[in-house]
Amino acid sequence: MVCAQFWAAAPAFAFSVGDSWDWQLTEPVDLDRNVRVLDLHPDLVTPDDLAALRQKGVRTICYVSIGTLENTSEDFNAFPDDVLGKTYEDWPDERFLDIRRLDVLLPIMKSRFEACRNEGFDAIEPDNMDVHDNDSGFPITADDVVAYVARLATIAHSLDLGIGQKNVPDLTADLINHMDFLIAESCFQDKWCDDVNAYVRAGKPIFDAEYTDRPIDFQEACEFAAQQNIAMILKDRDLTSPVQTCP
Repeated sequence: MVCAQFWAAAPAFAFSVGDSWDWQLTEPVDLDRNVRVLDLHPDLVTPDDLAALRQKGVRTICYVSIGTLENTSEDFNAFPDDVLGKTYEDWPDERFLDIRRLDVLLPIMKSRFEACRNEGFDAIEPDNMDVHDNDSGFPITADDVVAYVARLATIAHSLDLGIGQKNVPDLTADLINHMDFLIAESCFQDKWCDDVNAYVRAGKPIFDAEYTDRPIDFQEACEFAAQQNIAMILKDRDLTSPVQTCP
């Protein structure tokens, strides 16, 4: 793996291992949650919403896709055609980005991060980090992902924002020193929670969501999460407001 040499101080606050959380990316959102952390789509909330959450002691994470471009993105025209790859099979309104093009993507992502900060968010969820594991249309490697994400972490920290690793358990060793937390999807169902537990050992939280459209014994999952100090919830695939939390 490459050794990225771009560093910036982490934000003044930090999420803690064991912080409770919820994740809502589809409207309508329900902000009346007894949690410490809310991960939200920036289009679904207002600065007043975020200020009210902060007053209650809730920290917020801003969803940003760093590996794909959605057809509905307000900044769609900022992306030249030559950085747009194949359509994402699971999400047909998105196309993969050539994340090797740091000259193009870093300024755009910085603008997105600034918008999150200005709206009142505390941290970034950089989605679609796993471009190297998909048929993107570009010969992207794991090293390319590490180089790109490390630069994004520097940008986030320079804006006093936290930033988390999103899935990609295979890149944990390369990314953990750049990241402030980890967001996992189905790490219990897919049996890779242990691959990222270095975050907990480093005092950085793991926020995990298991999904209702797959078989799961959620009581067993919660017992495992308690043993591993993972903040686990059960959500529908579209990440609407309903949530089941561990006891």
